Amino acid sequence: MSIISEMLACLPQEPIPVRNVIIGVHWTLVSSRHSGLGSTMVNSGPHGTGRMRDVGHLLEKSAQELAGWLESDNLLEASVGIAALNSLIDVDEERVHLNLNAAEVIAEKSAGKNLVIVGHFPFINRMKSVARNLWTIEKKPFGDDYPEAAAMDLIPQADVVAITGTAFINQTVEGLLALCRSDAQVMILGSSTPLMPILFEHGIDYLSGSRIIDETAAIRTIQQGASFPQVEGVQVVTMVKGEWPF
Repeated sequence: MSIISEMLACLPQEPIPVRNVIIGVHWTLVSSRHSGLGSTMVNSGPHGTGRMRDVGHLLEKSAQELAGWLESDNLLEASVGIAALNSLIDVDEERVHLNLNAAEVIAEKSAGKNLVIVGHFPFINRMKSVARNLWTIEKKPFGDDYPEAAAMDLIPQADVVAITGTAFINQTVEGLLALCRSDAQVMILGSSTPLMPILFEHGIDYLSGSRIIDETAAIRTIQQGASFPQVEGVQVVTMVKGEWPF
């Protein structure tokens, strides 16, 4: 069973109604039991290709049905899928640590070590002065980023690996985790990240994501094109495998 299939199998069996679906240029939000976020991703190709199914009828579906779209090859559908999945998670309050910044954890764990970051995050430049070697892998390389094909060579060399939560949307997460050494410290980060303890069974040590604490503010800002720092009503949290402190 794939990681995505395992996550879907953990969702509530009783159908949960969908209250809202907002697809912004950067972020997708689904409201059901809670509100959940996912990065908005689209397939490349000519305008009009990769159309999403059932447009105009998403509120007629259950949140579980939309969460199942995470297995779709259509990236926009999968974006809705991860947001719907995140909207169904009852986050264990005793397992999350509020406002624990992913960058702070990465900086502490990678000091003087080899660090791979999958995804070009804003804190990349800071890590260059912390890690012994920093390798950034990006589907669309920018600056000195490495292309995704370099993952097979670079990730096995890394002591610390930080993987964007969008790897669930494009279904690359399983392959990336398989490249990590058993002794590496591994984090999944970004607001697409599902805060599900079952992921710790797959060699992941940290889940750094977010929770929506003011749905109205989040919807307003996402609808108006907010990038993540501009999204209001969101709380950054980190879940850690094992005991605290880490």
